[in-house]
Amino acid sequence: MADEKFISTGLRTLITPEGELRVTLEDETIGDIAPDEVVIRVEASPINPTDVGLLFGPADLWRLEAFSVNGRPGLRAPVPSKQMSSHEFRPRIGKPLPVGTEGAGTVVHAGANAVDMIGKTVSTMSGGMYAGFRRVKAGDCVVLPEGTSVQAAASMNANPLTALCMVEVMRSEGHTALIHSAAASSLGQMLNRICIKDGIPLVNIVRSEEQVKTLQSIGAKYVVNSSAESFFEDLKTAITATGATLAFDAVGGGSLTDTVLRAIEASLGARQTAFSRYGTATAKQVYIYGSLNVEPTVLTRTYGSSWSVGRWLFLNFLQKAGPETALALKKRVLQELSTTFAVQYKGTLSLNDVLNPENVEEFAKRATGNKFLVNPSL
Repeated sequence: MADEKFISTGLRTLITPEGELRVTLEDETIGDIAPDEVVIRVEASPINPTDVGLLFGPADLWRLEAFSVNGRPGLRAPVPSKQMSSHEFRPRIGKPLPVGTEGAGTVVHAGANAVDMIGKTVSTMSGGMYAGFRRVKAGDCVVLPEGTSVQAAASMNANPLTALCMVEVMRSEGHTALIHSAAASSLGQMLNRICIKDGIPLVNIVRSEEQVKTLQSIGAKYVVNSSAESFFEDLKTAITATGATLAFDAVGGGSLTDTVLRAIEASLGARQTAFSRYGTATAKQVYIYGSLNVEPTVLTRTYGSSWSVGRWLFLNFLQKAGPETALALKKRVLQELSTTFAVQYKGTLSLNDVLNPENVEEFAKRATGNKFLVNPSL
């Protein structure tokens, strides 16, 4: 097959050595591809919290402004000097990074070993999906059943696999129930549908009574409001009812992880007949997988003699679990794409729309029901 060249326009995010964030549109020529590669015309890619984090990093969004680069729109904002010297952001200084964790589209070109994929709708989580065209390995794509929309397939990787891996961790580590924070999110609602379907007790932590009602409307049984004065007692009661000793925390910073561990210990301690100055010996685990609160994590270490807090990423878990587990989970997502893993979007943006400060103010909100799609082909 003769080589074809595609000019792909995509978003790049850059922190300059001078301390300025720049988000711009850049062209890339996709030329010769390997036999096991395909070129996808990207037609839908969700804006996930991780994408917002990569797009804008530590920049001061209150001072975000539009500017023009070679006649194209761009965004810029100052980066606080403290963040410029942090170990987290220092490695990305001076490096223009592509954005867009996952997405879906149509295969328009393929190497010799993947020509049967041309014309097929596929989903992938290969990064750099906020671009007109994306060259990826054929093996990193899921070919979708005929009639599956790109909108439905765009978000079939990160959130669904994260939720399913949480359940896999619970089973593999010998727990019988889960606790989840930021539970009214798109991911949280998926986790609820999984747990309801699989008969797994789930304690949901949300921030408002409106979010309590949102989860109750889809069948959630245990929902507690972290803004309520009775939060700790409500959480303890739900933990007692479910026996949950494993939590996944999307908040990360502040005292929520500490509160969850204290509530688990209080629930276990209330059932302990003999006093022990070491507290309870039951294993208690919290995995932090998000950073909705960027402040330091505060721990009081008053949770008995067996507890642990760790950072968690579903990709690391899948790597350890092996290809058979990963394939089984992906098959389930595909089978339940229109039910368990269905996603509602607030709107669709072009690449130019993403570079509009008014749109940024909207899609960067960490609010329930505020998920947007990017369609680079618009």
